[in-house]
Amino acid sequence: MRADELEKMFGLEDTYWWFVARRRLVRDLLARHLGRPDGSARPLRILDVGCGTGATFQVLEGYGRPVGIDRSPEALRYCRRRGDHALVLARGEALPVQSSSVDAITALDLLEHIAEDGEAMRESARALRPGGLLVVTVPALPWLWSEHDEALDHLRRYRAGELRRALEQAGLEVVRLSPVITLLLLPIGALRLAQRAIRRRRTRPQTAFIIPPRAANWLLTALLWLENQWALRWNLPVGVSLMAVARKPAIGLHDSL
Repeated sequence: MRADELEKMFGLEDTYWWFVARRRLVRDLLARHLGRPDGSARPLRILDVGCGTGATFQVLEGYGRPVGIDRSPEALRYCRRRGDHALVLARGEALPVQSSSVDAITALDLLEHIAEDGEAMRESARALRPGGLLVVTVPALPWLWSEHDEALDHLRRYRAGELRRALEQAGLEVVRLSPVITLLLLPIGALRLAQRAIRRRRTRPQTAFIIPPRAANWLLTALLWLENQWALRWNLPVGVSLMAVARKPAIGLHDSL
């Protein structure tokens, strides 16, 4: 991701409705699906792959000391500004951990940046211990492709069936998969389509972060929290993003790696 977009993300992640809602969704997914082995309260080993500027650490630290992994030295520098975190410069397709050694992995808006996204999912499956959990979010709906995706160095947007097949082909069991950010699909879709027309007049793509007034930002955050409570239990029909929870089988191919 470009340095100017990382700087923009660092400034927005703590308060901007999109990032806050996604972080709360991840928090609720982990609380719902990440059981402690044998009921113990031992600290869990968690990787935040594609950790970006590190805002998700505040959620993951409730389970142990997470390790942030990113291929961008600039992203890791922003993570260090948030505090003393364990950080590793590495790629999602080559995680520097032993097989079957990690309790959970978060890959939030990561896979769309990786050319061999299937390889990254297989690598997560390798790293997870039997019963371990992978939490994924990705942008959805290829027709929403816009300058926003180009500015963030996306390679694709996903359909739900494509993401499910890729996770299953990696040897993971899909526990939960649903579109999210459904209620805002129409305004976001209209904005992205408008971007296509504006894009012709610019040579450098720009993201579509529009900073609303504080009250509107709070309202959008609350609206997506309500939507997420539904998505935790039942599928939404369509949305701007997809979220998935996948588990490494307790007995399966990867156990022997």
